[in-house]
Amino acid sequence: MPTPQELMQLGETLVELCSNRKEGELQDKYYATDAVSVEAVAMPTGSAESAGLEAIKAKNEWWYSAHELHSSEVEGPFVHGTDRFSVIFNIDVTQKESGERMQMREIATYHVNEDGKITREEFAYAV
Repeated sequence: MPTPQELMQLGETLVELCSNRKEGELQDKYYATDAVSVEAVAMPTGSAESAGLEAIKAKNEWWYSAHELHSSEVEGPFVHGTDRFSVIFNIDVTQKESGERMQMREIATYHVNEDGKITREEFAYAV
């Protein structure tokens, strides 16, 4: 398993890349190909879960195409145990279809395998 320092380093890399809207680079380098992404509620596809790296990338692409991002902050990482860390996202977006502007705050927990790859991400937020 990764050491707490390795988890912290991966978390800091995630924060840096997400802060600079480089999620694709993050996913290509640090996600397992069979990673799973779990939202707090079902997405427009009807499922809260996206299985596999390609499905996670497609979900990200959908999100950015459906929202205008005004600002985002990423706080953390917060290491938990030997296999996970969490970050807090504060996001200000406008949903393109409705024109509704929203301030979102969510906690994302990332599970990491023995190879240092993210295998699962879970998002929790007020619904």
